[in-house]
Amino acid sequence: MASSKVQDVAVPAGPRASHVAIIMDGNGRWATSRGWPRLVGHRRGAERVREIVAACPELGVRWLTIYAFSTENWKRSTEEVIGLMTLFGRYIESEADRLSAQGVRLRFIGGRARLEPRLQDLMAAIESRTAPNTLLNLTVAINYGGRDELARAAARLAGDVAAGRLALDDAGEAALAARLDTADLPDPDLVIRTSGEMRTSNFLPWQAAYAEYEFTPTLWPDFTRTEFAAILDRYALRERRFGGAKA
Repeated sequence: MASSKVQDVAVPAGPRASHVAIIMDGNGRWATSRGWPRLVGHRRGAERVREIVAACPELGVRWLTIYAFSTENWKRSTEEVIGLMTLFGRYIESEADRLSAQGVRLRFIGGRARLEPRLQDLMAAIESRTAPNTLLNLTVAINYGGRDELARAAARLAGDVAAGRLALDDAGEAALAARLDTADLPDPDLVIRTSGEMRTSNFLPWQAAYAEYEFTPTLWPDFTRTEFAAILDRYALRERRFGGAKA
């Protein structure tokens, strides 16, 4: 797994990644390094999302999945959690018109039951409003954990078998994948993590089994379109064999 920095790369030999997933890490550190509250970093990170979303269509990215809040993030301070939930709601309200005008379809994955009812309503409303859009598919993971997703999918699968809606012999990989939060999404081609941390943090463990990875030391609020494009260029130079031998 390679660390990444903006640099000159060869002309890409293959296609760019169509589906990119991003672990947006480093907002808090970005703020505290400047002597500011962590929530300032999260607000700046939300602005960075706007820039990267706008860049995706021209860079050939049709699917963008971003990790906004994990099932483990509830362990953070009450002040930070409340601030983040407020920020999510404000982002949805402020970006609804922009995303619609840009042709972006917005969806959410993760368990919603623990979220405030008002936030759940906002999420459902913007999903419905942007459903016809096709230029870019933006998926935001909120209260998402890969193990939690797999457990929920396995429970649904077991329930369908027990109820006779699915034969036990048909309860294989395809059946489980069809019950994941991402059932309507293609698997990611590329997963990017910012901030220098080199772990996947329970993000899309099933879906990213054969994804390419890039880890960059850049903190998320400093992650630019230029670096994004450079990472996509490097991805296009890789040979993906999905377990097969090189010809």
